Amino acid sequence: MMMANMMEVDVWVRGTNQARTEKLSGLPENAAEWTDTDVRRLLTEMLLALERAQNPGGEPPAVYLRGFSWIVSPDDAIPSARPASSDGRRGVLVHLEMKMGTASAGPFAIDEASLSEMITRVMSAPIGASTVH
Repeated sequence: MMMANMMEVDVWVRGTNQARTEKLSGLPENAAEWTDTDVRRLLTEMLLALERAQNPGGEPPAVYLRGFSWIVSPDDAIPSARPASSDGRRGVLVHLEMKMGTASAGPFAIDEASLSEMITRVMSAPIGASTVH
């Protein structure tokens, strides 16, 4: 599986007037081949990006995938230099929201239902559960 060079996550910390973009790496390039482990990493890295924006230079906390809302949305309405697929879609975005702010990443070339199903599975796993592949 090829790893993506760099992925951008837009974060906004509640109480501030502007968003900022954080760079993340280490996820496979082809989202359609992601495993639950990859999705867990995406969510974890998005939450850590939000934490870094709120507490620059602070120690990264332990991350538990609890206490936030999420949604996967189509990227149809967002202008992009990326060409659309044959069905006119440009991929999907993942949005996380919690009391401290929001984080959005994408677009990812995967269908909305598949990514939503993976996130649901990852979010419903018991705290501390890990999957070995």
